[in-house]
Amino acid sequence: MRAFLVLTLFCAAPALAAVEVSAATAHEQETVKPVFQHAIPNIPGKKLVAVVVNYPPGAKSASHRHAKSAFIYAHVLTGAIRSAVGNEPAKVYQVGESFYEEPGAHHRVSENASATEPASLLAVFIVDAEDQPLTTPD
Repeated sequence: MRAFLVLTLFCAAPALAAVEVSAATAHEQETVKPVFQHAIPNIPGKKLVAVVVNYPPGAKSASHRHAKSAFIYAHVLTGAIRSAVGNEPAKVYQVGESFYEEPGAHHRVSENASATEPASLLAVFIVDAEDQPLTTPD
């Protein structure tokens, strides 16, 4: 019985270490969850796509660009988001505040402004129906 317990603990240690590494990695990156997509009936060839971006404390997105046709409206749902688009200086947006990105804009900074509290935003894309991918890291 003692040998079984020692073997079980020995085998479980790498799995626990892997969980800790995964948790640390997740802490540093955002998650993106699609929540809505539909063709815009009165604008042929266009669709509306909405995603919720969740940032754990201290998390950030890589600098990126969106699909060339994409006009984006972003609304902060929780916490505070630091954002810098194009040549504009970084600004912190609080719950209820919003910003936008013009088609072809360079999103240089997109991150949780807090190292201790989570943050999230709703991003709404108006984009050409066939334009993919929606986001491309630099």
